[in-house]
Amino acid sequence: MPEQISPSLPRLRLRVTQAAASRLRGGHPWLYADSILHQNREGASGDLAVIYDRNDKFLAIGLFDPNSPLRLRVLHAGKPQTIDDAWWRARLDETLARRAHLFDERTNGYRLINGESDGWPGVVLDRYADTLVLKVYTSAWFPHWASVLGALVERFPEERLVLRLSRNIQKVAAKQYGLHDGQVLRGPTPDGPVVFAENGVYFEADVLQGQKTGFFLDQRDNRRRVEGLARGRRVLNAFSFSGGFSLYAARGGATSVVSLDISRHALASAERNFALNADDPNIRASEHHPVQADVFEWLKDAPARSFDLIILDPPSLAKRESERAGAVRAYARLVSDALRLLDRGGVLVAASCSAHVSADEFFGAVRDAVRASKRDFRELRTALHAPDHHATFPEAQYLKAIYLSVP
Repeated sequence: MPEQISPSLPRLRLRVTQAAASRLRGGHPWLYADSILHQNREGASGDLAVIYDRNDKFLAIGLFDPNSPLRLRVLHAGKPQTIDDAWWRARLDETLARRAHLFDERTNGYRLINGESDGWPGVVLDRYADTLVLKVYTSAWFPHWASVLGALVERFPEERLVLRLSRNIQKVAAKQYGLHDGQVLRGPTPDGPVVFAENGVYFEADVLQGQKTGFFLDQRDNRRRVEGLARGRRVLNAFSFSGGFSLYAARGGATSVVSLDISRHALASAERNFALNADDPNIRASEHHPVQADVFEWLKDAPARSFDLIILDPPSLAKRESERAGAVRAYARLVSDALRLLDRGGVLVAASCSAHVSADEFFGAVRDAVRASKRDFRELRTALHAPDHHATFPEAQYLKAIYLSVP
């Protein structure tokens, strides 16, 4: 069992700058180290630190992390509250209630806890059928492990629980707490990928070693929209990963689908996902062509006007602020090259998961690239986060997509 914070130490108290106090009052969940004016003692990872303004008025309480410039992640703001087992259970119930009516029996893969936006800073919890995957991004959670797991097991007594850890905390997790990435905390170890349903489409999720928690659940709504656009079209799914958009396009009546990705492992998963859905007549009838290649290079060499629907869903092209400008140029280049392959009357769907590139910047880059091609276009819609991935502060707003009809 992970060690607990010593009750003999006085409560860690932080006094912060006026600017930081304003942000916290406005609901921002992060406090950076350079915003702390004074603290009463040296803090340990996981300390519940109380934040006061310059007039010693209570602002918030949160998880302290002395090893990160993001020094505190807010759990509660406003009036003082006691953080105990009853509080954790109540917070979990509030979070689960937000998802109570989002999905029907055709979907058993979705996000249950979305980090700071649900009041669980540095934690996400995803469901894949009867398996829950808990992803932790800060070691400040470990001293509270018993309370958190107790609340989860109480609310989900039958489900398997798998732990995934951010790379930056894996060493301390193993050394100090005996925890490791891919550890099964409750239930039997799966003997392979877990199969779950999304709007009646079946997918596999590698919950032990796969990216994120095993699948990209955040694009569910965009996949469903693509399904509605696909009938009778030749589809290119660029950066296809395990074929999510490809399967929806096929079910929507696409005559053919090319899944394009540089990863052989991802394309093999896409083929297995198609096999999982072989009973669907539309999916069975659609020709699926997995292609392993660098997307940027392949787009330049493919025959012109080969497709009627193109989806561009690259991984994050700006992992830090210094890469933002280059990412905007890369998005524009992708759109420009994809347009050469898009036939008249086709639809282009472009998505970005780069938090450092704003929605306005991304949409602007896509529109400008189409204008530069001298082709007309009609904007069908833009989209942001799905409701189970809601974002309540600017840094959490990463996902955006734009749909364009190009005559």
